[in-house]
Amino acid sequence: MELYTFFRSSAAYRVRIALNLKGLETNDHYIHLRRDGGEQKKSAYLKVNPQALVPTLIDGPLALSQSLAILEYLNEKHPKPSIVPDEITDRALARSFALAIACDIHPLNNLRVLQYLGGPMGHDTDQRDDWYRHWAGSGLEALEKSVLLAGRNGTFMVGDTPTLADICLVPQMYNARRFDTDLTNCPTLVAIDAACQAIDAFARAVPESQPDAE
Repeated sequence: MELYTFFRSSAAYRVRIALNLKGLETNDHYIHLRRDGGEQKKSAYLKVNPQALVPTLIDGPLALSQSLAILEYLNEKHPKPSIVPDEITDRALARSFALAIACDIHPLNNLRVLQYLGGPMGHDTDQRDDWYRHWAGSGLEALEKSVLLAGRNGTFMVGDTPTLADICLVPQMYNARRFDTDLTNCPTLVAIDAACQAIDAFARAVPESQPDAE
């Protein structure tokens, strides 16, 4: 398998965690999202992924984008250890929490949104950072309440085994801290994040440990 990735991409971070949990190796291609206006916008990469986003996973003839689709694919092809709970209600909860992060929180704060705010929209760095903190903070606070409302009864978001929900949470918490987001109202998520970071597969996936890290 081949993985097109960038060390600071939250979506690529998710995929690295899943690969580590499953003991899978990839031949990595590093796509720098800032260098030369963004290597993801170059014609060579657009032939791989027309969305100009990372990650992209290549497995034989399959070129797969979108991190959650990649996570589900990896889990179906390499089912052990599973990153999806066995019980149907737990599976639904894990997917719900993962989607809350990947579809509601992350898209408002990813690089291309922040660049548009600072470019065509004319906002300065402080305004962009305020935007980030507002949406990341409010989204994580809502997620905290949702996890508790669901009756969390384990170490992680759903039970005592990390799932795709936790795989999505950890990169979002990492980025929230990068932008000094107030996590005071998210003690449950902070505790879950700490439990994940104690696992080698999560620890090895952190951005600063990647070969392309700056």
